[in-house]
Amino acid sequence: MRLIGEGQRSPSELEALWRAHAAAVKRGKPSYVDPLDGNFVMTAPTLEARGYCCGAGCRHCPFPPAVQAASGRPLDAECLGRAPA
Repeated sequence: MRLIGEGQRSPSELEALWRAHAAAVKRGKPSYVDPLDGNFVMTAPTLEARGYCCGAGCRHCPFPPAVQAASGRPLDAECLGRAPA
């Protein structure tokens, strides 16, 4: 699994994604529209509340890499996981 930020996105792009995610979480929204490409993105709290990893390669998947792999997550899926502390 590749982590976003390892050559995929610039620091300013990563910041825009984290801002969009944080704003959605703060408003209690289950998702947001990616400000860079317009894709629908579910937030980490929404994914965690579902209770399982679907293996679809969700950007903010809160589950450990081993669980994601066992669920069939694509190896090349971008992953931000939870917001940095």
